[in-house]
Parts: sequence; structure tokens; C-alpha cells
Amino acid sequence: MSEAAGIRPLALLLGVGLMLGVSLQPQWLATPAGVADHPAAMLLMWAMSAALVRGVGFVPRHWLPRGLFSAPAMWLALLAALWRMASLYGLAL
Repeated sequence: MSEAAGIRPLALLLGVGLMLGVSLQPQWLATPAGVADHPAAMLLMWAMSAALVRGVGFVPRHWLPRGLFSAPAMWLALLAALWRMASLYGLAL
């Protein structure tokens, strides 16, 4: 039932990349009008958190955090954030 813990390089790279990207380009989390886009920020922060948690090899014991920080949740949050940001700027995915 439990996963083997260990460093997951792809997830760790994604988490660090999102952390650096949002820190260096905070305008990614704003609408074209310059107003903060909270749904996109929440989704990107969720993807970043899940990627960092999984990337360092931590697997929570409780079912709720294990689900929220799982690899599928990480990818779902990232895709939803990208879709949100693309729809704000009129880009088609």
C-alpha cells in the first residue's frame, strides 16, 4: 500500500523550476489588467508544493495530504494552472 520513498528528479526539477519561475516572473500570476489572479496562483502553488514534497521523497501517511501531494494531483494542478493562464491571455492549448 505504501510507495517506496526516494528522490524523484523530475518532480523536484518541476518544483524548483516553478519556485524560481514565479519568483522571477510574478506577472505570470496576474491578469492582463495587472490584477492578481488568485486561481492561477493557487493552482501553481499547489503544483509547486506537490512537486517539492514528492521530489524530495516524502510520502505523507494520512490519505488526505497523500492525495493532495501525489504525482497525479501535481500534474492536474499544473495543467489546470496552464489552462487558466492561457485562457486569460487568449492562447489556445
